[in-house]
Amino acid sequence: MSKSPFLFVFLHFLFLFSIFASINKNYMAQIVSPSLLSANFGNLQEDLKMINKSECDWLHIDIMDGVFVPNLSFGPPVLKYVSELCEKPLDVHLMVVNPMNYLPAVKDLNARIMNIHYEACTHLHRAVTQIKDAGMMAGVTLNPSTPVHLLKDIIGELDLVLLMSVNPGFGGQKFIPHTINKVRELRELIDATGSKALIEVDGGVNVETGKLLADAGSDALVAGNAVFKAPDPDAVISALRAM
Repeated sequence: MSKSPFLFVFLHFLFLFSIFASINKNYMAQIVSPSLLSANFGNLQEDLKMINKSECDWLHIDIMDGVFVPNLSFGPPVLKYVSELCEKPLDVHLMVVNPMNYLPAVKDLNARIMNIHYEACTHLHRAVTQIKDAGMMAGVTLNPSTPVHLLKDIIGELDLVLLMSVNPGFGGQKFIPHTINKVRELRELIDATGSKALIEVDGGVNVETGKLLADAGSDALVAGNAVFKAPDPDAVISALRAM
């Protein structure tokens, strides 16, 4: 009999906790994935040390081929160096034609996520299956002009959808405001289908735009200049996670 008050309090606590956890996703911290594209390549080791010590969740790596987008980024030696020094999971975004040709190389980096563009992949279902079979999370990216509804028949298979809020190829671009509506539309699609896909946004993300995206339903924020060019990168990362 003496244990019954304790049991009542414990069960009451579990009940309140379950309500709190289910009220609103905004109680969950945003995943923050700083973009390596904005790092200081003259002192990359120091920037990677900062990333390792920070509260960020992933490190976002943009691989560009100069064909799918009008720029080149990282080659195999740099990526190998980053993978050896970075202690955070790698969030690899392929801005390339024929992205599945890169599957073995991305797997060799021990990447957590392999993200391919909808616009660059003819056989998307097959590609997503191959990424998962390789032991990675499968992500699909949409360019700013690509509508969300095109993912309707694949959304249930995806681990992540990356919405570009700038035109891909260069860092430091201005945020495209229409992305807010796309996040809302994608959140509705995910909720309606029961998909477990995360919503990630990349391009022009800072503390101001990050708040708008989080309120619209994002799960993960890619931030480049906002983090690496900040006087206090740790403070920016903490602010983004708290959105």
